[in-house]
Amino acid sequence: MAKINFIEHNGKEHIVDAENGMSVMNAAIDHLVPGIDADCGGECSCATCHVIVDAKWIGVVGRPGEQEESMLDMNPEREVNSRLSCQIRVRDELDGLVVKLPQFQI
Repeated sequence: MAKINFIEHNGKEHIVDAENGMSVMNAAIDHLVPGIDADCGGECSCATCHVIVDAKWIGVVGRPGEQEESMLDMNPEREVNSRLSCQIRVRDELDGLVVKLPQFQI
C-alpha cells in the first residue's frame, strides 16, 4: 500500500491510500479526486488522466512507454514529467508519491 498525494491546479491536496497493483488513476477515481476524468477507463487511449509527477519521483515512477508517449504528445499541457496515471502501477516504492493535476484534461 502507498500514500499518494494528488495536488490540484489550485494547490488543494488530496492524500489517498492506494492498494498495490492498482493504477494511480484508479486510486484517484476511488477517492473522488477531482481532475482525473479517465474517459477511456485506463486503456491508454486518451490523455484525460494526465498527471505531472513531482521531479523527485520521476526516477522511481519511470518514463512513459511508446503508446503512452503517443497519447501525451497530443496534450498541449504536457510537461517533461508528464505521465498518464492509468499507466503507473502502485507499489510500495511509491509510498509518498506526489503528482500534480493540470488545469485542464484534454
